Amino acid sequence: MTFFDRIQELAISQLAIDPARIPVVILSGVCIYLGFLLLVRVFGVRVLAKMTTFDAVVIVMFGAVAGRVVIGHPPTLVAGIIGLLTLMAMEALFGMVRDLRGIKATLVGRPQVLVAHGEIIAEQLKKTHVRKADVKHAVRRAGIPNMKYVQLMILEPTGEMSIFRTGEPVDPDLLKGVAGVEYLYP
Repeated sequence: MTFFDRIQELAISQLAIDPARIPVVILSGVCIYLGFLLLVRVFGVRVLAKMTTFDAVVIVMFGAVAGRVVIGHPPTLVAGIIGLLTLMAMEALFGMVRDLRGIKATLVGRPQVLVAHGEIIAEQLKKTHVRKADVKHAVRRAGIPNMKYVQLMILEPTGEMSIFRTGEPVDPDLLKGVAGVEYLYP
């Protein structure tokens, strides 16, 4: 075997993919995507909200694990491209069906009331996996000096927190579809 034959063989092994592996890569990509969606639903959107350094490390590790699962062994350029295309196609597909009635609540979740009339609602924190420290951080970031000035705090499906100050009337239309809104109107 010549030097050039060896280089060609090495290049093919590093770049190409056995056609029989293509469906495995696609199926792995679909399963990882669905698994990640399920885990976010179980553990709450807080995992995607503003991250601490530790959270960022964990997210990077998630990506590393998911990447290895999707592209398999040995990892090749073509397997990586097929894996990325699969994940992008899944995101596009779920982006289209996300707005269908009934599916949105299942995939995206509903906004959740965390604070009403200055009181942190422990039951809602437990349900959403949000800590009191996260609530206090959001209040400080909003420039509110005391919890008594928080009329309403809502955890949005994006992981962000919306805060309404005491004394400001809240349009009931803004609260449609918000879980826990009954805490605002005892």
